Amino acid sequence: MKAATPGTHHAFARSDRSRIGVWWWTVDHWILGVVGLLIAIGVAMSFASSPAAASRMNVGDPFHFAVRQCVFAAGAAVILIAVSMLDVKNVRRSAFFIWLIAIAVMVALPFFGHNAKGATRWLEFGGFTLQPSEFMKPALIILVAWMFSEGQKGQGVPGVSIAFVLYFISVGLLLIQPDIGQTVLITIAFGAAFWMAGVPLSWVMLLGGAAIAGLSSTYFLFPHVASRVDRFLSPDKADTHQVDRAAEAIAAGRLIGRGPGEGVLKRAIPDAHTDFIYSVAAEEYGLIFSLLLISLFGFIVVRGLYKSMKLNDPFEQVAAAGLFVLVGQQAFINVAVNLDLIPTKGMTLPFISYGGSSMLAMGLTLGMALALTRRRPGAYTPSEAIAKAGAFA
Repeated sequence: MKAATPGTHHAFARSDRSRIGVWWWTVDHWILGVVGLLIAIGVAMSFASSPAAASRMNVGDPFHFAVRQCVFAAGAAVILIAVSMLDVKNVRRSAFFIWLIAIAVMVALPFFGHNAKGATRWLEFGGFTLQPSEFMKPALIILVAWMFSEGQKGQGVPGVSIAFVLYFISVGLLLIQPDIGQTVLITIAFGAAFWMAGVPLSWVMLLGGAAIAGLSSTYFLFPHVASRVDRFLSPDKADTHQVDRAAEAIAAGRLIGRGPGEGVLKRAIPDAHTDFIYSVAAEEYGLIFSLLLISLFGFIVVRGLYKSMKLNDPFEQVAAAGLFVLVGQQAFINVAVNLDLIPTKGMTLPFISYGGSSMLAMGLTLGMALALTRRRPGAYTPSEAIAKAGAFA
């Protein structure tokens, strides 16, 4: 009998009933592999952007941010795998406690939070900063999907009302910080979950209209939002240094880029290692790599939504789809900002941008999504279950 080769699918036999063995044969290998590739790309890009960021911020070690990103990446991988092993009940339970803790920390931010760039979004301790809203996002999507599904059972649970209360609490605390970008993101994901839960189209349109009105009002309520929109609409009348330098870096990369570590224009981009990491990737690796990067996110979203729609349970369908929409929308917003297609938002590129909260929270988000889409008995339609029966042979 041929020996199993380490690192191949034969590392775990199909008959392996251990927790890891069952997980390996029920988790989606394609999504897991693409996420692993994104994490590896994120670490590589942190080494490309760290020297410029360290120099600009007067940090002695040029690879200060890269080393920290390696730690964050390892943590995200552990979280992703551990969470993806959970059953549906524990995914819901975890989301409930994570949301409660995140909300409690967000309530405390105005009093104990770390202020940066006019916003108080972080809790600082031991040289690290934690952004609780990053962890609140996936937990909120799980909870509202749960409430929508409970409300549809017709057992007297006011699921839709509770879902809206959870949403408004989350949005209210985000606006206090203020964090308009995250507010837009969870509103879109909430709307997607609302629509996928099967509510009447008129309700969806009403929510969409209210969201547009609310978003428009932020222009008049928050000066920094008005400033960003004005810069976007009238770039000739405002300081657009960062966006201009990012556009120049993307253009300089041409088809195949300047080469690893050879980027020059990245040194002029203040947030090159965080919000504008995409422009660093485009300068050093070119258009082909940039399109590949976008395609990887597209693959995760499309395959994730396909798997979600095949699920039998309404809660699992809506929750998993909402999480994949959350990841895809965040990637879209970041790339759109880098390409100067929308006003700047301060949104990280999942798994690629530097940042512990973003990296760990993305591990949590896709860990939950992978847990919900695992091939469990009865999880998928009968035809799907028959096709995947070998997983439990």
